[in-house]
Amino acid sequence: MKPGIHPDYHPIVFRDRAADFAFLTKSTMTSAQTIEWEDGNTYPVVDVEISSASHPFWTGKSRLVDTAGRVEKFRARYGERTRPNAGN
Repeated sequence: MKPGIHPDYHPIVFRDRAADFAFLTKSTMTSAQTIEWEDGNTYPVVDVEISSASHPFWTGKSRLVDTAGRVEKFRARYGERTRPNAGN
């Protein structure tokens, strides 16, 4: 790799608090929070809302997701628009 043009690539822990699941990987993400990992080293930690441990596709369980707030935000931003009549 060419020196000086790539972001810092380092070990980091991603933690899914909903599923009480965490994994250590490498990333360019940074965080001010740290966690002591199983190997005794301290790593930056990033909390995520969903991971393979809590995602319905991987767990086979349905999960209630609040989409009403998203729809209302969309309508507030773009308003109610009518579609042109097709073929009339």
